[in-house]
Amino acid sequence: ESIKLTLDKDIQFLIRKELIKYQEIFKSKGSAAILMDVNNGNILSLVSLPDFNPNERQNITDVNYINRVTKGTYELGSVFKAFTFASALNENVIEPETEFLDLPKSIKCDKYRIGEYDNKIPSDLTAEQILVRSGNIGSVRIAQRVGSEKFKSFLEKVGILSEIDFDIEEVAPQKNYVFGKCRLATASFGHGITTTILKLAKGYAVISNGGYEIKPTLIYKENKISQKNKKILNKEISEQVVSSLRKIVNTEEGTAKFANVEHYEIGGKTGTADQPEGGEYSEAKINTFASIFPTSNPQFVFIVMLDTPKKSKDYYYKYRHRKGGWKGTLYNTAGWTSVEVVGKVIDKIGPILATKYIEVN
Repeated sequence: ESIKLTLDKDIQFLIRKELIKYQEIFKSKGSAAILMDVNNGNILSLVSLPDFNPNERQNITDVNYINRVTKGTYELGSVFKAFTFASALNENVIEPETEFLDLPKSIKCDKYRIGEYDNKIPSDLTAEQILVRSGNIGSVRIAQRVGSEKFKSFLEKVGILSEIDFDIEEVAPQKNYVFGKCRLATASFGHGITTTILKLAKGYAVISNGGYEIKPTLIYKENKISQKNKKILNKEISEQVVSSLRKIVNTEEGTAKFANVEHYEIGGKTGTADQPEGGEYSEAKINTFASIFPTSNPQFVFIVMLDTPKKSKDYYYKYRHRKGGWKGTLYNTAGWTSVEVVGKVIDKIGPILATKYIEVN
């Protein structure tokens, strides 16, 4: 029988073109992107750079040419905070408006110190504000309310820490982590555990599609979410998470304003992670933005990851949230790199998606 792929060649072409462009701008070692339907797992685009021409027979031994979406494993940083928030809502230990008062700027776990990425973050925040402003200490406090076993179980249920059955063999095995108090603390903001971009896309699909299990696929099938799909989250919790992700993009306090493309109702979470090297964390970054859209009726998850990007002194940022712009990358964070790429890509692919794929309520 003939096989029909889920990939859209026009969208694949445009995303790859933009990814190549921004890899040159931010001088990253590599990059990756995946666009997936949150309701059936159909992957419309999967790009990993650097890439090669598969029609040319050659012996490629450089590990930089791995499939970064399915095979590369990374500590992905604050994109995990959406799962921390969702798991706590799911366990009924918080509401979005639950207050966390007198949060310190740093805490210690054994010999390790955990601090805020931004000391300007207020000490008094609601659970939702912790997610929107990407608070590390607040995320730790939320995860502590969930507890080690339940938090690990939640990450396994949404697919982040589980083996994945995928259509191609180039998939990384999943490491089994023991969740003690320090692992719980660091995992709450996406450090100390690794996963793949493919699993991250699955996890964001689950928390945004009403809470249903889905299977990412490259082989086209006429499948939709049905009552047969396993229910992981209640619809109301999924809607609360999506509403909070939208505020990360369209409010002044959020970290992803460069992705607030008009008419597409983008929500998402940034993640800036230091890369481990020799038992310590280095200055090299993994910058990721996991987005879902449209937030009024979630249809797509779109993730861009940049491996070891650098700041660009000549790139001009045109503000979406106010008049004017800025020359040069101010910070080597996802909010100034991966978010910018996502916004520019959706500018290009949005009209195609709206014409061919977006369903109306």
